[in-house]
Amino acid sequence: MTETFANYIDGAWVKSAAVFENRNPANTGELVGCFVKGQAQDVEEAAAAAAAALPGWSTMSGPARGNILYRAADILDKRFEQVAADMTREEGKTLPEAKGEVRRSINILRYFAGEGSRMPGMLVPSERDRVHMFALRKPIGVVGLITPWNFPSAIPAWKLAPALICGNTVVLKPASAAPLSAWRIVEALHEAGIPKGVVNFVAGSGGELGQALVGAKPLKAVSFTGSCEIGNWLHAEASKRRLRIQLEMGGKNPTIVLADADFTSAVENVVNASFFSTGQKCTATSRAIVEDAIYDRFVAAVVERTRRLKVGNGMEPGIEIGPCVDQAQMETVLRYVEIGRKEAGEPLCGGSRLTEGALAKGYFVEPTVFADVLEEHTIAREEIFGPVLAIMRAADFEDAMRIANNIPFGLSSSIQTTSLSRTFEYIYRAEAGLLTVNLPSAGVEYQLPFGGSKDSSFGPKEQGPAALEFYSDYKTVYLKY
Repeated sequence: MTETFANYIDGAWVKSAAVFENRNPANTGELVGCFVKGQAQDVEEAAAAAAAALPGWSTMSGPARGNILYRAADILDKRFEQVAADMTREEGKTLPEAKGEVRRSINILRYFAGEGSRMPGMLVPSERDRVHMFALRKPIGVVGLITPWNFPSAIPAWKLAPALICGNTVVLKPASAAPLSAWRIVEALHEAGIPKGVVNFVAGSGGELGQALVGAKPLKAVSFTGSCEIGNWLHAEASKRRLRIQLEMGGKNPTIVLADADFTSAVENVVNASFFSTGQKCTATSRAIVEDAIYDRFVAAVVERTRRLKVGNGMEPGIEIGPCVDQAQMETVLRYVEIGRKEAGEPLCGGSRLTEGALAKGYFVEPTVFADVLEEHTIAREEIFGPVLAIMRAADFEDAMRIANNIPFGLSSSIQTTSLSRTFEYIYRAEAGLLTVNLPSAGVEYQLPFGGSKDSSFGPKEQGPAALEFYSDYKTVYLKY
């Protein structure tokens, strides 16, 4: 019997006859579950519940709030295998990748739970006699969280945890393509004893619910991860009300490969960052910018390694690349492949939908490599969000830096080199918020700030201590004694 997952409003699971399906993108014949399709009225009720819960939650001590996050993390830990399998079945990423993401979500909850016992403010000396000056952090109020499908557990976790530990109450709207992973976190918080109204979960249409959320009167801030198009719309709508807003959007991330790089590691890092998670990471490498001296050799090695990648259902052992998340995303990827054919010629490998045997039941696209891609080509400038790599030739380090930075986006960037001087030149000149050296461009930890620059991001950074800056404000006190 198919399970129906209810919305969570004011501490209660709210059911409705209106539902939408959550299907396995690796096998569309498998129904993962049905979700209650929330309406604008549900968002309004959730926001009202969050507003009513705010006084009690915001005045609870930080360590007490942290204890609830610790308990939720323990609950997820006990259900680790189930939660990871749920993610693979609803989003398509391989089971090892899903396990890594669930572990990361658990760690995020524990990390921010600990912040409840610290919650740093400011204490500074006054110029005046017998005046004690300090600043305390305070919550900002009801926060709307809009999360994507590509990291359906980690991104909800890294928004929810700092929002809650700072004393805010929340309305969470997950991506319809993969809502179950976020639902599992809310379920764990419910079982951990979070007071009613503090966390609210409403699934459904992004257009309808997004408009309702940004228009909800109690809302004070909104944090969004997703496309540039929706992010720009949200910014315009939130600005009308002067809402605090945080946006993480697109990327067109480069990996520079210099002639002095460890060749084998560079090949592995580029292939990993380009194709793992089916290229559906905002930090994925989509442009490899390779120094001319090793260009032909590097292209041949990447193509050979890419052809050995095993594509299939992520629940099966040995599979490295899963499906696109849904039909629309698969069609977008294939459309860009056709654009690439017209601009740069036939791909050196891949370029087609996989339909043999069991793969016919899913949204599988071959990992695809284009070579001799030019800066003006569409596939070198627009985010594809799929398993497509554009390899570009650079005359030298200076040319590679120019190509890497000559893009409106600035999320992540990577360099492969053994030169310490080139490494530091790159670090100080690269126009991106996240830099890696001799590592894949995709793959971050929760202890440091995360976010991009240029058109990729807007507002304070996420994760690490920096996350507290968005979800809290300061109350400054001058005390004469």
